[in-house]
Amino acid sequence: MASVTARRALRDRVRANRAASAERRTVAQAARRVRTGARSLVTHVIATGADRKTTEGVADALRTVAKKKGVKGRRARIRRTFQGVKNHTLTVFRYTREQVARIAAQYKPRKAEYKAVRAALIAAA
Repeated sequence: MASVTARRALRDRVRANRAASAERRTVAQAARRVRTGARSLVTHVIATGADRKTTEGVADALRTVAKKKGVKGRRARIRRTFQGVKNHTLTVFRYTREQVARIAAQYKPRKAEYKAVRAALIAAA
């Protein structure tokens, strides 16, 4: 019979492997979607392999730069549950890889992680 600590160690390793696998799957899926068509800025940033907090920060900054530079994405309508209201319709914008590269070229980040994401976005075009 395995000891309690050995079972815990095994359980923790399985959980860590499962989480890492889910992260790899998310990045691969986002990269495939970006290659096939226009997607949101968040999807483009996820495709670079950035973590969640970095993704949110870079996507917000890219939205600001896009608005300042007048880069317009393709409009799309989506339905989401928002504050308990089902099928709440939102207008979102989808960007091609070339548009994202143009936006990223204008973006001047300060943090090292943000600079790495910027370089990956420019290289992906």
